Amino acid sequence: MRRTGRKFAVEAADAITIRLPPSELYGPATMKNLVLASTLLLAPVSMAAAEQPATIQPVVAAAMPAPVVAPSSGPGAANPAPKSTPKAAPKQAPSMKLVEPHLRVARSEIKGHARVALTFDACMGKADERILSVLVSERIPATIFVTARWLKHNPQALHVMLANPDLFELENHGQNHIPAVDKPVSIYGIASAGSPEAVRLEVQGGADAMLASGIPAPRWFRGSTAKYDLSAIAQIRAMGYRIAGYSVNGDGGSLLGAAITEKRISSAKDGDVVISHINQPTHAAGEGVAKAILDLKARGTEFVRLQDVEDNGDDDTTE
Repeated sequence: MRRTGRKFAVEAADAITIRLPPSELYGPATMKNLVLASTLLLAPVSMAAAEQPATIQPVVAAAMPAPVVAPSSGPGAANPAPKSTPKAAPKQAPSMKLVEPHLRVARSEIKGHARVALTFDACMGKADERILSVLVSERIPATIFVTARWLKHNPQALHVMLANPDLFELENHGQNHIPAVDKPVSIYGIASAGSPEAVRLEVQGGADAMLASGIPAPRWFRGSTAKYDLSAIAQIRAMGYRIAGYSVNGDGGSLLGAAITEKRISSAKDGDVVISHINQPTHAAGEGVAKAILDLKARGTEFVRLQDVEDNGDDDTTE
């Protein structure tokens, strides 16, 4: 019977034994014998490998991890389609256009005599006395956008503002500081109103709180984050409001340092509308706001409120 390559290799390995005296263990003859032995050993192993049929292990589908399918929350989730039926990829919702309107006031057109409108958002929190005291002591007019939540917690600051009607124009910043966007979206981590009815409640709730606090009926509205979708802008305009954008972001949401805040506001030019915050007394930005007001005054700036001058806003916010 013909021996297979595998069996011959084992027998050849058993048959080859090299016995050398200790004196020749590391001599040249040893190396020749080792080479010869290696050749004899490898030859049958190669023959054995050649006689074996080539086999490729197939990839077993069961060994592959199953794809993770997110559970559906829509209709029919309790009756999923059979596994053999491929599911179509979910359609992506069309991107929603959000706008952040710009607003400018009529320029003075007098060289060295810039006209600037200072506007402040009073979102939540406490009044920043560093800013409020400068506005009062220096007799600087400004427009303050207040929420119902801020009014509730700042009666003393409101009393100061109402006692100086020649300085302060109070306008509507909403009821709960919710972005006036009528579709569900998150803006800077804040959930939008999400529907036309929720937008209406945010705007109307802010106005109702102002009237209850003895403030004249507002004519301007500025929503949380100052971002809107176009349909919400149309809705708010239909409620009788002008929408207040801006042209200079003074304090970056009250998150900037004092020096950069002062630099931004001090750079305001003729016709600019500056937005800053008057509700973060512990933030460094407030210090920069107060200093910038004094800088602008020293340059001969004319400060105006939105109700005092003509204005021009884009995205159909004022026309």
